[in-house]
Amino acid sequence: MMIHEITAVAGRYRKRTRVGRGEGSGLGKTSGRGHKGAKARAGYTEKRAYEGGQMPYFRRIAKRGFTNAEFRTEYWIVNLGDVLAHADFAKGGEVTAARLVKAGLIRDESRPLKVLADLRSFAERGIKVPLKITAERVSDKVRALVAAAGGSVTETGTRRDRVRGIDRNSEDRTPKNQARKRKLRAAKKFPDKPAKGDKAQEKAPKGEKAEKPEKGERPEKAPKAEKGPPPQQQQRPDPKAEGQE
Repeated sequence: MMIHEITAVAGRYRKRTRVGRGEGSGLGKTSGRGHKGAKARAGYTEKRAYEGGQMPYFRRIAKRGFTNAEFRTEYWIVNLGDVLAHADFAKGGEVTAARLVKAGLIRDESRPLKVLADLRSFAERGIKVPLKITAERVSDKVRALVAAAGGSVTETGTRRDRVRGIDRNSEDRTPKNQARKRKLRAAKKFPDKPAKGDKAQEKAPKGEKAEKPEKGERPEKAPKAEKGPPPQQQQRPDPKAEGQE
């Protein structure tokens, strides 16, 4: 006899254990919950990572360093193949977050949109229709594929890109506002401190460099002022002596 022959007759699933049906069943009276306490009551729920009242593990371990994980940007990601396979974009047209929400390819517009170059079933056929993509992030491969098919790509960039002064549509995508921020912060922190190079400009006129002493030569020091005799201290009159007079 095989196991499949038994289950066909006896049933595929085990019956639910019915507790509290007399002491002879082995699960009567307290029904396996023990005596009293919170776990013996109906509706008891144990908190996650609860260790009976002692300090939980995640609070016992040391926490060092800093992480930017909670500040990361979450995107809605759409592959180019999924866009092409949808009926709304079969003939090309504009690809925006609003149209993708309407097509059901992303949930909403609460996150920035990122378009990636996975063509899915269109890998062999390629792109035959012009697309006009507007998104916060578009991969370079998508840009090349869409441009070859006669379309266009516009990257709006995220809020972080705009703060840092990054133009996503240009070839130079380095931040432009970083040096300006440092100067502004330094000016706010030390308003009376001159900028680098100001001291040298005060000493030497414009167009002329300040002369540096040659090696081995020391600049002449100003002569020290001669010390004279210490000033004589004036003696204060004694009030007792004045009274005796």
